[in-house]
Amino acid sequence: MAVKALNSTERTCEWRKIGRFSGLVFLVIFLVVMGPTACKKAAESGSEEVAGEEGAASKEGLLTFEGTAKVVQGKYLFMPSARGFDIIVQGKLESGDTATLEGKEIKVAGKYDPEIPAVLVAKTINIKNDQGDWVNIFEMPEDQEIVLEDFMGFDARSEFPVMENIKYDKKNDWEGKGKVKIYGKLDKSEDPHKIIIYDEKSQLAGKIIIDQYTDFAKYYMRKLRLFDKFWFYIDIKDTVDWSERRRTKELFHADVLFIGLF
Repeated sequence: MAVKALNSTERTCEWRKIGRFSGLVFLVIFLVVMGPTACKKAAESGSEEVAGEEGAASKEGLLTFEGTAKVVQGKYLFMPSARGFDIIVQGKLESGDTATLEGKEIKVAGKYDPEIPAVLVAKTINIKNDQGDWVNIFEMPEDQEIVLEDFMGFDARSEFPVMENIKYDKKNDWEGKGKVKIYGKLDKSEDPHKIIIYDEKSQLAGKIIIDQYTDFAKYYMRKLRLFDKFWFYIDIKDTVDWSERRRTKELFHADVLFIGLF
């Protein structure tokens, strides 16, 4: 069979195709080889360039972050520069309560524990004074025990079954269920606050009366202040009496243990 000779234009197109194919092969090989390395470097740096004493902190097994304390609730502290971490301050500050840190420029050196990867336990905290100098206000004693009484990691959250399609006139839908997660809207217009839940047609299905929040739930509620609908991780308590339930569609009381977007 005769082979057709390619003219110059066709040869150019063929070479371009070969070039593009070779380029794609090279890109795939590069991503396979370099991708894990790049991810590892990003993880080791906390996806941020750590300011100041990064070298010294790394040698001591600590991560150091500098920036503004945006949210402080109890012993939980959030800094945008420490993205991916909830910082725990275990102990008293020399300057007073941890709430005084909110809105301040601080530097935190914290211990990372791979068993609780989302948490950074603060070992030292420095605050910037009016003169622009760093002043140490916290050092965690070496023998200080870390207590995570209301902290909920990913493993703990995965144990909460989803509760859905409940109706105000069928208390068997919730009684005896214990700890569950449910999607709804937070209503803070009254005290106590309520969780408003909807049916599959986006109609009001019922209201859950919030008796109390854990500090960890309050902390995440403030972190997610731009949202009003969440997954609520709750501990179900007493059912509302039938006459009141029928009138108000308030179903039961619950404690909120955590609030999240998933």
